[in-house]
Amino acid sequence: MKYYILSFAFAIILSTFSCKKEIQRLPIIPIKKEIHFAGTWVTNVASDALDSRENIKKTVATCKSSGINNIFVVVWNQGRTLFPSDVMQNTFGEKIMAKYVGRDPLQEMIEEAHKENIKVHAWFEYGFAASNNQNGGLIIQTKPSWAAKDIDGNLLKKNGFEWMNAFMPEVQDFMISLVMEVVNKYDVDGVQGDDRMPALPSTGGYDTYTVNLYKSQNNGNLPPTDYKNAAWLTWRANLLTDFLVRLYQQVKAKKPNVMVTTAPSVHPFAKDEYLQDWPTWLDRGVTDLVLPQHYRYDIAAYKSTLAQQLSYVKAKDKNKFYPGVLIQNAAYNPPLDFMTEMVNENRRNGIAGESFWFFEGVKKFPTYFEVYNK
Repeated sequence: MKYYILSFAFAIILSTFSCKKEIQRLPIIPIKKEIHFAGTWVTNVASDALDSRENIKKTVATCKSSGINNIFVVVWNQGRTLFPSDVMQNTFGEKIMAKYVGRDPLQEMIEEAHKENIKVHAWFEYGFAASNNQNGGLIIQTKPSWAAKDIDGNLLKKNGFEWMNAFMPEVQDFMISLVMEVVNKYDVDGVQGDDRMPALPSTGGYDTYTVNLYKSQNNGNLPPTDYKNAAWLTWRANLLTDFLVRLYQQVKAKKPNVMVTTAPSVHPFAKDEYLQDWPTWLDRGVTDLVLPQHYRYDIAAYKSTLAQQLSYVKAKDKNKFYPGVLIQNAAYNPPLDFMTEMVNENRRNGIAGESFWFFEGVKKFPTYFEVYNK
């Protein structure tokens, strides 16, 4: 009897030990990641993504398979729209960029992307820039009074771009009318300005209109000749902030759910060089998201830039901050480990998303994007 009791007890112990071992062998069930903001810019330069509806379908399919859920599609560059524009037709006699006559790339993108639950933002790439190495192009030739001026009275030019006067009410009204035309006519999820809207090179502001406005608010004094004078920088940056306030309010009055986002340069470079005071934009609640261009070529520079930019973001606004990540520039693509580390650095800093410059780069990293944001 004692033998059977001992045998039975031993069997129970053995069985319990075996169960523990089996439990240890059970696979760990991964917790599903929360889907986060993931954007990319789709342009008509160095890309054929918009050349046909079929290409747009392929672009959307690539974004879908890559975890991209926000597309910033160009609608304004080189002094032309990439949608049929009554505003442009009535003002400059050009309804759409010649390459796209007979089509509407914006509408095609909206239709195809929305089928895949991807949001579409109309990206006004050129903003207040009239042209690139064309002496102002159609806009300044037609409206010479719209030209921004440097201290020598020349057409304002920086890095090849020639500029409209972003302080002039008529110019501001024109840009708002373009944006509102898109908001009124299209089922867009957002509209976006980048490092050219609202923006103006800080070497500008010496045209007659702006000088007179400054004098009227500063006891008749002329603007400082030093374009980097801190008070002069802030005075002009505030004019552009006022423009953004007006744009934001008009968009929200028409369609409250349409996002108004900005993709400026990094601060303080953005303010010092382009009069973009985006920390103030965030603080005043006139940008729904800000995506500063953290375009760096090594991880040390990326980390330091990210830390610097976050220092300008208040805790209440951190959920509106998503870095722009460089994954293609001409023939350059970052090494895979560098790209991975940039995204990881965002997560380590509590940032749940980013937007990639630009779409063609997404195609260069298929294995990475197979699992990104899944």
